[in-house]
Amino acid sequence: MNKLTRFVRHQNRVRHAIYMTDRHIMRGVRKIALILLGFIALHMLAMVVFEGLSTWQAFWLTLTTLTTVGYGDLSAQTVPGQLSTILLIFGVGITLMTLLISDYVDYRIARRERIRSGHWNWNMAEHILIINTPKYNREEYFVRLVTQVRESRDYAETPIMLLSEDFRDGLPDSLRELGVVHVTGLASRPEDLQRANAERARHIVVLARDEYSSDSDSYTFDVAHRLWEMSLASKAIVEVVDDNNRARIHDLDIRSLLRPIRSYPELVVRSMTAPGSEVVIEDMFTHANDHTVRYPVWLEGERWADIVNSIVQANVGTPLAYITRDGEVITHPDGDHHVHAQSLLILVHTEHVPETKEVHRAIENHFNFRLKDIER
Repeated sequence: MNKLTRFVRHQNRVRHAIYMTDRHIMRGVRKIALILLGFIALHMLAMVVFEGLSTWQAFWLTLTTLTTVGYGDLSAQTVPGQLSTILLIFGVGITLMTLLISDYVDYRIARRERIRSGHWNWNMAEHILIINTPKYNREEYFVRLVTQVRESRDYAETPIMLLSEDFRDGLPDSLRELGVVHVTGLASRPEDLQRANAERARHIVVLARDEYSSDSDSYTFDVAHRLWEMSLASKAIVEVVDDNNRARIHDLDIRSLLRPIRSYPELVVRSMTAPGSEVVIEDMFTHANDHTVRYPVWLEGERWADIVNSIVQANVGTPLAYITRDGEVITHPDGDHHVHAQSLLILVHTEHVPETKEVHRAIENHFNFRLKDIER
């Protein structure tokens, strides 16, 4: 038995030196399995010929002997049958069985290691591919981003894959529990994009490597250009740090361009679930273009629809919410909702920020016109 054990270990070392990938190991498993099946068939034939057993009895005897169970209900009685058992099963079969189990265990270990290190070929489709990782607080950012994606009904079960070189030692448990997988590589290399199945992805999100450095836009442009070459730009949502770099990346027919606002990963989710809404939301993070202004307006039960109409028709802006007398912010109420408020939050144009008296005048004029219509 000691010689057999040493032989098995030696064969394992030899095979580990030769089979360096899980694919090679699986090929070895199949080869040994076929050889083992051949010896099983030969032993069954010997039992039928020399012992006069039926096919099923020969199969049963072969398996119980091969697995060393040995129930004793059947056994070889003739000398030729016993010699066949010694040669085919004891001499070769059990050794091959041991090697087969060892190779299968090797395959499982290799597969687990390739998954952990990001070198497994997932053969994924209709997934969300996220390229790059934030420089700071990457785990917290991804947990929040993926959680927000999962809250959308359309993406609750959508596979999510990361393509990055930052998780060589495996993904954190917090991400694996959310069903995230990863591929170790760079999106600037076409072969890594192919391993990440970028051609079959539903969305491709390219994050800025460093949200505080415009230098990261150079790498982002390289990735965007790769996607354009692969006719995948229409699927891409790309973060751009410096607004001056937007034009050249936009010329690659990228679907959406975003600022890297790490405290608000929902911006990325909105660009997937409601394309175009990210532009409106992004403007709210800056004082340029359209932005929200709070105006003190005392309201005593007027309908929200009438208030919105009065502000919009006067070209003052677009009411988004109101603040109650207790300081609670109510966003997007129903049109028939009666408003008791101390202030309004209005989206206005930066070129012309209305004064408070203009807002009051717009509301007063609207309700005065309505009052005249009623009196008529």
